[in-house]
Amino acid sequence: MKKKNILILSGSPRKGGNTDLMVDAFVKGASKLHNVEVVSVHDYKVAPCMGCNACFRNEGNNCVQNDDMTHIYDKMKDADVLVIASPVYFYGLSAQLKAVIDRCHNPLRDTFHISSMALLLVGAATLPELFDSIVTQYRLCLNFFHLEDAGQVLVRGAKDKGDIKNTDALNEAYELGLRI
Repeated sequence: MKKKNILILSGSPRKGGNTDLMVDAFVKGASKLHNVEVVSVHDYKVAPCMGCNACFRNEGNNCVQNDDMTHIYDKMKDADVLVIASPVYFYGLSAQLKAVIDRCHNPLRDTFHISSMALLLVGAATLPELFDSIVTQYRLCLNFFHLEDAGQVLVRGAKDKGDIKNTDALNEAYELGLRI
């Protein structure tokens, strides 16, 4: 088995929260066989995409916004597997993570050699349809970029810090990391 470079984009602004705990469990499993890097997107200053399409015209596909997204693009260029990890706020990804994903509108994405993605989500609500909109967007990205679904861990009912410890999600995340 070839050692893979796994990049985790973690969208939680709450340090040590449920999403961070799930990411840590995934990393413990995945790092046994692969190189793993976690990017906590809230530590980066990334402005939302303006939809100006200048990146399609500019030399080197540079965005007109000079911010930390250039560092994230560099990390994505080296990744074989991309893991999206986020708390669920009002049935969507965190705003910080959504800004990063939207900035992948840039044609630089075509230079990435990511072959698969995984999804780690934590929500406070227990509604059966809690993750539907995010999973739909995830599947659309898989289809558009012809990526393999490496797996998903979706956790309901984890609101306060540490609530995830009362579920089997940390073990599921660890096992997913081992399987990649």
